[in-house]
Amino acid sequence: MDFDTLPLGQFPTTRLRRLRQLPKLREMVRTTRLHPSQFLYPLFVKPGRGVRKEISSMPGVFQLSLDELEKEVAEVASLGLGGVLLFGIPDKKDPLGSDSYSDDGIIQQAIRTVKATAPQLLTVTDVCFCEYTDHGHCGVLDQSTGRTDVNNDATLELLAKQVVSHAQAGADIVAPSGMMDGMIGAIRFALDDAGFSHLPVMAYSAKYAGGFYGPFREAAESTPQSGDRRSYQMDSASDPGQALREVALDVAEGADIVMIKPALAYLDIIAAVHRQFPGVPVAAYNVSGEYSLVKAAAAKGWIDERTVATEIITGIVRAGASIVITYWAKDLARWLKS
Repeated sequence: MDFDTLPLGQFPTTRLRRLRQLPKLREMVRTTRLHPSQFLYPLFVKPGRGVRKEISSMPGVFQLSLDELEKEVAEVASLGLGGVLLFGIPDKKDPLGSDSYSDDGIIQQAIRTVKATAPQLLTVTDVCFCEYTDHGHCGVLDQSTGRTDVNNDATLELLAKQVVSHAQAGADIVAPSGMMDGMIGAIRFALDDAGFSHLPVMAYSAKYAGGFYGPFREAAESTPQSGDRRSYQMDSASDPGQALREVALDVAEGADIVMIKPALAYLDIIAAVHRQFPGVPVAAYNVSGEYSLVKAAAAKGWIDERTVATEIITGIVRAGASIVITYWAKDLARWLKS
């Protein structure tokens, strides 16, 4: 063979399949790796005893009473997951969502239950009002405009009360999700002023309005009674630069972790934030609609759930997320160990 005549860098000398032929070799050169410790598992908590109510649109996901929460948290800890993200569903709702900042509110009780059951888990709390208000919006309503508008600045005052109550109950991280302007600064000031300067804030920095939240609204009982949330959540067709502005503002105001939600339709945003803000941890919420679509197709036998779910989460991490909030967290932990 005359080696001088071989085209360098081309077939047959370059054969990219060489690194794909053996399972151990594929694993060795793999650059995106999943580990249970990077997953947060969302949990929905409500008053009562013995409550374990499956969400009809989210197979395998439940509303839990505090006693059932103990069992769930013990299982989460045994699987090596990083932590849980708590959502509270109160017995009574009012225009101000007052249960959200009550010392004995359902979310405060849930925080104490998690910390007593599995103190090694990170207890992350969703900070918002949609689960607690009788109108289902993410803050105080302002009727003066003739529309269903949320009063941004009045909501900031209540968000400050809410995060301090979560911190006092024992939360490890607070995660404000309402997309109010200035909310990270208001929350950071309130926490610092109350003696919780050590408590991290995970901001829902780029949270888009859209159709992927339907099953969650059943789970959290948070469907708006009128209007929608498009006046404060981001437009799905907006320029990516708007998301980068939102993230930049949150980081400047004191956010320790930034989040993109949903994940699948916004992998470009996850990647852009990861590149633009090196050193800032990026979280992504693999939301209810993304989960339910796969569950429904798998139930029909059209796809293999394990293969597709793992591929989706791998894609989210490959895009730049170091933390993934997903309803597959427990399943992923088991699949990774097997």
